[in-house]
Amino acid sequence: MKKYVCEFIGTAVLVLFGCGSAAIAGGILGTVGIALAFGLSVVAMSYVIGNISGCHVNPAVSLAMLINKKMDAKDFICYVIAQILGAIAGIAILYTIMINSGLEIDVQGLGANGFDTASSVNLSMIGAIITEVVLTFVFIFTVLGVTSDEKKSSVTGIVIGLALALVHIVGIPLTGTSVNPARSLAPALFLGGEALEQVWVFIVAPLVGAALAAVVYKFLAKKEESK
Repeated sequence: MKKYVCEFIGTAVLVLFGCGSAAIAGGILGTVGIALAFGLSVVAMSYVIGNISGCHVNPAVSLAMLINKKMDAKDFICYVIAQILGAIAGIAILYTIMINSGLEIDVQGLGANGFDTASSVNLSMIGAIITEVVLTFVFIFTVLGVTSDEKKSSVTGIVIGLALALVHIVGIPLTGTSVNPARSLAPALFLGGEALEQVWVFIVAPLVGAALAAVVYKFLAKKEESK
């Protein structure tokens, strides 16, 4: 049970500070600042809950771990439920803060992802799918690589956090960067409308990217072991 609670808390923190930076201070921080907010949230949580739950805080990460047999189906389901609930809790806190301030949610949003008119560069749906698959592949591939080597355990959180920041720097102008279905679903549920209509892309594409990364990494790891 403790690991599920950790996933709930970790995802809530990621979403609150990541989406919060985009919604509240996006104009001040810019792309790099928002990217660092997401990355640093993961770094912080990794060193707090990493030894308990592994600090997945992302259904895409959990899917990759399931495919690579680093967790069983029961844990996968419970992790995903905890992550979604945690993301909703994080957005609920952000929503409450914003409606009790001078900030307008209709104007500043909640850090939701989008394409077409919801994209800063009017990226098409196909473009959004490709973007999210590729960015998630890179992120998950990094996660699998660094977590598979115990010698790197002391820097695992930093590497994963920097990888998350890296993909955000590229993806924020395009889709807002998801690479995390729970992180995308929560703000869409609160905003409704276009955000909710488009959220399927930011659920499906990251899961596809994660599955591809898991399969490719498993193939490469087996080849390495056979030498």
